[in-house]
Amino acid sequence: MERKRILFVAEAVTLAHVGRPLALAHMLDPQRFDIHFACADGYDFCFKDSGFTRWRIDSISSAQFLQALAKGKPVYSEATLSQYVDDDLRLLKEVRPDVVLGDFRLSLSVSARLARLPYVALSNAYWSPYVRQHYEVPTLPLTKALPILLANALFRMVRPLAFASHTVPLNRLRRRHGLASLGPDLRRVYTDADHTVYADIPELFPARGLPASHSYLGAVIWSPPLSTPEWWNDLPQDKPVLYVTLGSSGQGQLLPQVLRALAPLPVTVLAATAGNIELDNIPANAFVAPFLPGAEAAGRARLVLCNGGSPTSQQALAAGVPVIGIASNLDQFLNMHGVVAAGAGTLLRADRFSERALRGCAEAMLNDAGAAAAAKTVARQFRAYQPGTRLTALLDTLPAA
Repeated sequence: MERKRILFVAEAVTLAHVGRPLALAHMLDPQRFDIHFACADGYDFCFKDSGFTRWRIDSISSAQFLQALAKGKPVYSEATLSQYVDDDLRLLKEVRPDVVLGDFRLSLSVSARLARLPYVALSNAYWSPYVRQHYEVPTLPLTKALPILLANALFRMVRPLAFASHTVPLNRLRRRHGLASLGPDLRRVYTDADHTVYADIPELFPARGLPASHSYLGAVIWSPPLSTPEWWNDLPQDKPVLYVTLGSSGQGQLLPQVLRALAPLPVTVLAATAGNIELDNIPANAFVAPFLPGAEAAGRARLVLCNGGSPTSQQALAAGVPVIGIASNLDQFLNMHGVVAAGAGTLLRADRFSERALRGCAEAMLNDAGAAAAAKTVARQFRAYQPGTRLTALLDTLPAA
């Protein structure tokens, strides 16, 4: 039987948008699927021994992406998305896939349709139009000038208009290519596809009226294939372990303060810098490396401190470990609301960071039997979902080109 050719396209604005589809690609049977993977340069270390056919495609820089988020501005202009569509179409013509699966590659909403290819979008459930969300103001210029209570009230008033402004570039591009507008709801722009799959579970993010074209895969756990540091097997055995990683999404500058906050506690701290910050002083109880195998580090920990994004929080919860999320952008706030609602974590604001508050929160969480039990419950719920099996079942329903 001829293998079905699957093209994964990752919008490489953060490591998560590369790692998540890469994890799914590894879950597919190579005897049944011919895997091709496209992303921007700079992620070679992620593809060690993958065996996939790789293709290069441009993305905006992480710095540009994070700057837009910090200012609350649309991430993509119409011109950028138009160039993306041209690049996509060249790629699709060369690869000739049977199915294309994109992670935050919004231009595929146009290019996959123009190429008449089945398009699967990978997203988080909290961006779904069918999942009710509580919106809290992320870190924006107005949160630096106003009390959070007032900033929240203003944000909830203007959020629909702000979301609408973010949809304009793609909707204009769609109309230019003869495709209908997706309307003013940003969630539709983020999840538009022939089939939309959520890297989440409904127990954390329940949906209402979910159409047949939307489904949950379950948590997609991924760690880059990295060597462990020299100290990995020589950690103290007499203290609780805390795993700290603030990722590549903007909170890295807080790492020195986080380590100082945890320094007085009787704990061992494993910290990853994500390669984007130099530490002048490392506390005696901290072990630091540029990158760590996140799933393994979470498995050794009693508590995980992260930026609140889904990749690391899912690693923690899959290991049955509670999470402290120090959130900055809206994606992180949305994810942590589900974790907090499950009783398995605590949400702190990056723009109101306090070493004393973090230290108190960490002490409380280490002694919170309820949070530990809730995290173990989520771990059991995660195990009930097999993302690779679910994706395979979906791909089997799609005809080969």
